[in-house]
Amino acid sequence: MKRNKLIILLVLALAAVFALNACSPSTAEIAEATAVPSDLAAEPTDAPAATPLPDPTQVPEPTTIPATEVPVADEVAVETIMLTDGLGNEIVLVGPARKVISLAPSNTEILFAVGAGAQVVGRDAFSDFPPEAVDVPDIGGGFGELDMETIVALEPDLVFVADITPPEQVQTLTDIGLTVYALANPTDIASMYENLRIAAQLTGHEEETELLISTLEARVTAVTETVANATVTPLVFYEIDSTEPDAPWTSGPGTFTDTLIQMAGGNNVGSVLEGDWAQISIEELITQDPDIILLGDYTWGGVTPEDVAARSSWQGLTAVQNENVFTFDDNLVTRPGPRLVDGLEAFAQQLHPELFE
Repeated sequence: MKRNKLIILLVLALAAVFALNACSPSTAEIAEATAVPSDLAAEPTDAPAATPLPDPTQVPEPTTIPATEVPVADEVAVETIMLTDGLGNEIVLVGPARKVISLAPSNTEILFAVGAGAQVVGRDAFSDFPPEAVDVPDIGGGFGELDMETIVALEPDLVFVADITPPEQVQTLTDIGLTVYALANPTDIASMYENLRIAAQLTGHEEETELLISTLEARVTAVTETVANATVTPLVFYEIDSTEPDAPWTSGPGTFTDTLIQMAGGNNVGSVLEGDWAQISIEELITQDPDIILLGDYTWGGVTPEDVAARSSWQGLTAVQNENVFTFDDNLVTRPGPRLVDGLEAFAQQLHPELFE
């Protein structure tokens, strides 16, 4: 009886196990049920690396924002200019002067002639050529005071002075820290060319200035070769001031007026006098008896040939009797710049009109 009960219990236990297995899903079924469709499958993603914590002992680098690229022009080497001026002072410029003040009419004419007119920001009261120079701010000078306030406001790189600039003005300009270059008065045409080269070097116009000088040299040669064919050498009296008609002022030996009259094929009455500018007595003038009289004082004083003819003590002079008295632009021979060549040509045409017909 006990044996039969044991057999029945074993059979019931086996039946329960089979029933349980029949109700539970298989491993394959679980895999199949949980599998992701192939078209949605993705590659496995690596786990992100841990972000290191900042070191509290180190200062972080500033954030750099890249700048927009802008084309940069090729760098041009700036050459330092060192020159000794007419007063013996050494001046130094870091590259050509871009803003220049001129305190002499001759300097102004030189600057414009060499191509630096646009760099002239101020000029003296007498600078009136070329016509464009009149539009440049007038800073006084000449026989008057300089407008120092305007000069300082213009912030010039260079102040260009000449022999006619009063020494006290040069000192004042130097004392306030401006770079001042005194251009020496030339003694002949060749030294005038050198002044052109100096101005060109100071302002950066050397190449075009050499072309200018070549042109001027050719014009001078044309005049001297032409007057070499002259058969006479007229005696010339050049009047610069006739405030005292019986003791007028004239140009003495060694002046540009004297030099240019000789180059133009004439002789200067004033060459026998002493000093650059000298008075001559009416007695000496009558003794020399010039063939031609040129009135340089027409430019500033308005003196005309009719005024000369009205002078009682002058009526016996050959030049007056033959009506060889002419007005002349004094600026052409008293401003030592490139227009000296204009003066030479004008002299030659007055002295030898037959050669220039």
